[in-house]
Amino acid sequence: MGCMTFYIFNRKGRCQYYHEWQRLKPIKQGAGSQDEDFKLMFGLCWSMRALATAVDPKNPSKQQMGAPMRIGDGCSFNSIKTSNFKLHYLESPSGLKFVLTTDPTVGSMVEQLQYIYASLFVELVAKNPLYTPGDAFL
Repeated sequence: MGCMTFYIFNRKGRCQYYHEWQRLKPIKQGAGSQDEDFKLMFGLCWSMRALATAVDPKNPSKQQMGAPMRIGDGCSFNSIKTSNFKLHYLESPSGLKFVLTTDPTVGSMVEQLQYIYASLFVELVAKNPLYTPGDAFL
């Protein structure tokens, strides 16, 4: 299994945590800066979630593409796969977005992302009395 990068975004799109294990293309050759990389990754996830909601066949009242959505509304978007990587996505009830990029041969990582949220983030970060919501964490 090859994990490449891991991001945690808050509900406003600010990257709260980032870790890189292996990256196929350095940031300088792609986005240009780390802040641009964060914006592009958040934008990709936001767009894919909006697209999945707009084309959801089970929802009789279709939302327009790009219309604002409340947390938890819309179709569940879990992953996308390209020839070079697979992006796994989980949105928590509080609006945090967990994004993991892996090798394209890796199966679903939804359970692992749920474990990271419930057992690690909630227990070690959210319940920490020294943590202020919205602040970046390491």
